[in-house]
Amino acid sequence: MNLSKDSPLACMPGLMHVQDSERSTGVTDVDPRCRSGDTQTRSGRMVLEMSNISKTFGSVKTLKDVELTVYAGEVHAVMGENGAGKSTLMKILAGAYTADPGGEIRIDGQLVSIDGPLSARKHGISIIYQELALAPNLTVAANIYLGREASHGGVVLKKCMADQCRDVLARIGADFYPDTTVAELSLAQRQLVEIGRALHARSKIIIMDEPTTTLSSREADRLFDLMRQLRDDGVAIIYISHRMAEVYELADHVSVLRDGQYVGTLARKDATPAAIVRMMVGRDLSSLYKKEHKPARDPVPALEVRYISDGIRVRGCSFALHGGEVLGLAGLMGAGRTELAYLICGARTRSSGEMLVAGRRVDFRTPRQSQDAGIAYLTEDRKGLGLFLDMTVSENINLGICGRDAYGGWILNRKRARQRAAQAIDSLLIRVKSARTPVGTLSGGNQQKVLLSRLLETRPKILILDEPTRGVDIGAKSEIYRIVDDLAKAGVAVLVISSELTEVIGMADRVIVMREGEIAGSLGRGNRAITEENIIALATGAGCMPQQGRSN
Repeated sequence: MNLSKDSPLACMPGLMHVQDSERSTGVTDVDPRCRSGDTQTRSGRMVLEMSNISKTFGSVKTLKDVELTVYAGEVHAVMGENGAGKSTLMKILAGAYTADPGGEIRIDGQLVSIDGPLSARKHGISIIYQELALAPNLTVAANIYLGREASHGGVVLKKCMADQCRDVLARIGADFYPDTTVAELSLAQRQLVEIGRALHARSKIIIMDEPTTTLSSREADRLFDLMRQLRDDGVAIIYISHRMAEVYELADHVSVLRDGQYVGTLARKDATPAAIVRMMVGRDLSSLYKKEHKPARDPVPALEVRYISDGIRVRGCSFALHGGEVLGLAGLMGAGRTELAYLICGARTRSSGEMLVAGRRVDFRTPRQSQDAGIAYLTEDRKGLGLFLDMTVSENINLGICGRDAYGGWILNRKRARQRAAQAIDSLLIRVKSARTPVGTLSGGNQQKVLLSRLLETRPKILILDEPTRGVDIGAKSEIYRIVDDLAKAGVAVLVISSELTEVIGMADRVIVMREGEIAGSLGRGNRAITEENIIALATGAGCMPQQGRSN
């Protein structure tokens, strides 16, 4: 990231550290005023100091002289694109990886050596991974005590452990019991078990890696309240998330990594979207959304939905989508957006209403029928429903259309499959060493582009994208936005379902908003302006906004 003395970032008052070693890469030192804010804005004790942390895997240097300073009683966000080194740094702190020689880790000012997860736990460090590490067949108490079981004479004292867990569960506001089996709990409840385990181990530093990815809005709000409570109790929380809104709401400080190097730390008051994006990707926030396509208004819509319902979650929805148009579909969690998409692509049974594709009435009973008609659907659950993680990038890209150019209709054309994969990797900028790489080893953004490339190989006329940038870093988001814009320029009709309002506003030509299974209204194109306030008003039913454009 190149910063000149005239760069607006170079003299940003909240930028409290810039790695001296980065001068050799073109990053100049910052105004001394940017350093002075550190001790002035943090009143707690320094609980963690990592300095000159590097990590090399084979010939690849993943981290280079990274530093991180965290104080007790604060939420400290660590941000960066996928591949920036966030997870590697946290795994070093948690004892999963060992750093290269030369770096130092100090806990409460004392130099420590972390040579494994048990060592990290001994020093008061706990990590809650995105993929929760619980034993579902054991009880809550057994999971909290896992590896530290209370016993006497070789006999595990189950009742004693359950009794000792009650205070911790009460502290985190758990609505389940110590003897409840973890398999019976929801994802949000299992996350509370992880937090309870960290508190029971008297952790002073808790690392949370993308904790809200699988949570509803209500569950996420409950987690945020608990995090604030822990912060007020003096616990230091290191928070990793791609969701900017969460970072603005929670973080007291934000540290940014880029390409394995430390860029800087911003105080809460200076952590604006523009500042963070400039640090992460080296360009302004305004450059993320470039709407170069010009929406056509063909007399016949590419897709027309008339009062369709499933009798359960979707009720009487109507709208039209034209070729070359990007239509946003917004709404609160549970409003029925994904269920509506399922009805359109034949993954859910329609109880009433009708659909037209290019003016012709259709009745899809399976997703295959909708795909044959030119509709492609990108699922919001790329790992569970979209990708085959143990298969290669090439296999995933070719999966849906490998029979198109097969010899004799059944012998795979491997040469054409390799060419197709190479073209997709090049055009979608998929960062991968080889098309033979297992897709499960890729970052979230690259996995999403692999899945998207598979859909594009079907040559869709209508593309439905359900949360297309969930769990994806800013750099990959920008590339996905570019791809969508290029598709619209080519005449593809695109329906984008997203919970990120800035994304909907930045991408869409029009926006329809769902509330409780119905289309609450339409924004843009002669209706109210596309703004966050208007979207939220329609989504929540606030005010007396008329339900406009139910079929436009």
